[in-house]
Amino acid sequence: MIMAKVLVTGSAGFMGSWLQDELLAQGHEVVGVDNFLGGYERNVNPDCDFRKGDLRDSKVCEEAVKGVDVIYHLAAYAAEGQSVFSFDMINDINIGSSNRLLTAAINEGVPKLVFTSSMAVYGEAKPPMDETLPKKPVDPYGWGKAYFEGVLESCSNAFDLDFTIIRPHNVYGPRQNIADFSRNVVGIFMNRIMNNKAPYIYGDGEQTRAFSYVEDAIPAIARAGFEKRARNQIINVGSDEVVTVNQLAEIVLQVMGSNLKPVHVEERPNEVKHAWCTTKKAEDILTYKTNHSLREGVEKMAEWAKEVGPQEVKYNLPLQITKNAPKVWVERLL
Repeated sequence: MIMAKVLVTGSAGFMGSWLQDELLAQGHEVVGVDNFLGGYERNVNPDCDFRKGDLRDSKVCEEAVKGVDVIYHLAAYAAEGQSVFSFDMINDINIGSSNRLLTAAINEGVPKLVFTSSMAVYGEAKPPMDETLPKKPVDPYGWGKAYFEGVLESCSNAFDLDFTIIRPHNVYGPRQNIADFSRNVVGIFMNRIMNNKAPYIYGDGEQTRAFSYVEDAIPAIARAGFEKRARNQIINVGSDEVVTVNQLAEIVLQVMGSNLKPVHVEERPNEVKHAWCTTKKAEDILTYKTNHSLREGVEKMAEWAKEVGPQEVKYNLPLQITKNAPKVWVERLL
């Protein structure tokens, strides 16, 4: 593999920091950018050329892309459920930063951009969801991701920019922000348990998902920047081990050694009931492999969470609309 200069946006965040480490271990020169809205300085690798900055600032983008061979664009406020009630702020962050980064990349002549989208673009399609399905999101976060996928495809044709769109699903593991109130369900469960509080489950808990351990997903995402067969492709990345949220809660409670019982609260508006994806394309093109069962991944994350300790829940982005929002969010019961 030819060593390259790469940019990782969101490099102080959960997935971004793991990707930063993976690329550095491969011998690449890594530039990182993050505004610490959801990330932590402790996640930044000392070998990374890190710049604190907000990608909504065009000058930050222009400086970050200089001389870069590949951009991995992970920076986003990935709060899908909250986006129904804070769509103004969340899509201002996600869409605004993506637009400015892409503009800077095109002007700089960056040849390749890898974008982490989301399976939220599939909406309520029948699982397992594959990459050929139309985009039918049910929430503003998903629509924001679908929008930028389209912009990226359009600009690729106009400006000779190669891209790969990665749709990761339900990635979890060490370094995940366990203090957030609305996202990262595994982390939220663990943090509540460490605070001796019962996990909340929205609705009946029979929602089905395939939770993907971060160390399984990251190598595939790293390959997307250099694998020729990934050129201008959309690829799901994640596990095919399907469980209900009730089963997830049971596993987390067992691993954490807790006797607490989940508390069921009202359903969240616009939450897709059943969502998981096919993995064949990722396996064929990016040699993705699920090496960790859900229980094994939860066990590794739990070891890390116990070292970090219980966290005070943060409300970094407030609810802009409280009508029909979950009571536990409105009253800050988490």
